[in-house]
Amino acid sequence: MTLKIGDKAPQFTLYDQDRKLRTLQEFTSNGKVVLAFFPGAFTSVCTKEMCTFRDSLSNFSGLGQVVGISIDTPFALKAFAEANKLNFPLLSDYEKKVIRDYGVEYDNFVNLPGYKVARRSVFVVDRDQRIKYIWLAPEQGMEPNYKEIENALR
Repeated sequence: MTLKIGDKAPQFTLYDQDRKLRTLQEFTSNGKVVLAFFPGAFTSVCTKEMCTFRDSLSNFSGLGQVVGISIDTPFALKAFAEANKLNFPLLSDYEKKVIRDYGVEYDNFVNLPGYKVARRSVFVVDRDQRIKYIWLAPEQGMEPNYKEIENALR
């Protein structure tokens, strides 16, 4: 499925790093949310990206919340969050359903046949659960334009 700006965001219920079930509705009830899909905890670019989101939260203050989503287990995400002092939820899509629903499946990650992860991507979703911004990494090693994300939240 290819999502477009203005589309209704696919619903989800996923476990966070503390094994608590979290929903899209929960996050959008407070306003806009940045859904930052990333391939894997503890990889170099993902660590840099999630730490940049951590450090950018003051710019996003009052504009929206950041939520990271990967296929990692809640246990790996907990260790990743603690190691990097991440102060936003990380959600585990270990069944790979949400990456399918958002159209961000990435096959054969790091040339490992059959290894499917989330394509590095960002969706800004508003209170009405409409997609307001989409960024899909042209290459997995690229980070998003954080200023564009901030502008999408405004």
